[in-house]
Amino acid sequence: SASRLCTMRKLPSILARTLTSGTSGSSVLPDMSEVRSRLRDIVGASTNWRDHVQAMQERKALHTLLAKRQEDLPPRRMKDSYLEVILPLGSQPEIREKYLNVHNSVRFGRILEDLDSLGVLICYTHTKQEMQPRSPLSIVTALVDKINLCKKIIYPDCDIKFTGNVSWVGKTSMEVKMHMLQLHDGDYSPVLDATFVMVARDPENKRPAFVNPLVPGTPEEEEIIKQGELNKLKRIDFSTASLLKMAPTAEERNVIHDIFLNTLDTRQEGGGVEEKLKTVSFRSRKLPPNSVWMEDAKLKGLQICHPQERNIFNRIFGGFLMRKAFELGWANACSYGGSRPFIVSVDDIMFQRPVEVGSLLLLSGQVCYTEKNYIQVRVHSEVYDADTREHQTTNIFHFTFISENEVPRVVPKTYGGKYPSMLYLDGKRHFAATMKEI
Repeated sequence: SASRLCTMRKLPSILARTLTSGTSGSSVLPDMSEVRSRLRDIVGASTNWRDHVQAMQERKALHTLLAKRQEDLPPRRMKDSYLEVILPLGSQPEIREKYLNVHNSVRFGRILEDLDSLGVLICYTHTKQEMQPRSPLSIVTALVDKINLCKKIIYPDCDIKFTGNVSWVGKTSMEVKMHMLQLHDGDYSPVLDATFVMVARDPENKRPAFVNPLVPGTPEEEEIIKQGELNKLKRIDFSTASLLKMAPTAEERNVIHDIFLNTLDTRQEGGGVEEKLKTVSFRSRKLPPNSVWMEDAKLKGLQICHPQERNIFNRIFGGFLMRKAFELGWANACSYGGSRPFIVSVDDIMFQRPVEVGSLLLLSGQVCYTEKNYIQVRVHSEVYDADTREHQTTNIFHFTFISENEVPRVVPKTYGGKYPSMLYLDGKRHFAATMKEI
């Protein structure tokens, strides 16, 4: 229909011209419902929950189509996986309700869901075998490396366009770069850039599987592939420097010690300075002005994981987990800052284990660092098994928000308990990395 005709004048990627030249001549772009429909067709997923076991059993036969070595797979170019998808909020008002929030802008959690689906389809496009309608690969999201926003508001009545392609390939993993643009006055202007890392596994989603290598076609593409390799090394360095593996730096220790000294309660009745200092206790603490203890800056939530939220492999859809974590993080930032927060960045979301349908999903939000108008929120996600009574971490989410007003300073009280001081330093590191990027 004419509502989907789009003339693209601006694209954030330097690859835009070369990549779009590799797409089909049709002006009609697929929408997000077509993206999900294509994914079901590629995998052979059942739309009926009762049939899901049989559908997964049928995938076992696809094992014979897996490559024994990466060298056996034909190399691909970036343009081979390039996709453009429309979200017709302006031209199809009937889909608007699903994306609308109370502030009359677009729900960012829904955008996270769409990015997740699109990222998977881009990877299936990269690994497509011409003669095979069904893919033997199970492609799942391993990591949301970074999502940076350059617009505060996403309008609910203007068409959105997503573009993306595979930007780097390992043996069994793929980095995907995606961009989101919104139509204003006949032009598409950038809203966000996203980098996801996907992994390929066998038809039963049990073991790693090889993917087609990526070869550059231009000097620009060569640079992007090099950047992908650097991103991988950066992720390894960031993980190695984690506070769970390495002690805080001297500078970080000083930060925590200064906070500790500023919260000591030295108010004592009578006596000189020396007498007062003698009676100061590690337990005698006071909150500095315009501050909040970290332990008072939490929010919790619970989700029952219904079949409706399953992905094409009958596990809970990663985009749904991101949406629920974002909404809790937003509510945490909102209640902490006392005004409407806007998302600035999402980073370092590691999908540690799949979430089964029927799970009880426990979400814990924590404001872990603040600076001026900025609020850094960490959301911890875990599943509870009612049979074993065990809790298992599935994800850690990191969100950076900016509030309309300056916010109180969040202050860790102890090293103990849930390690507030370590959470504070972890939040400070994530915030610093985000500010460096944007």
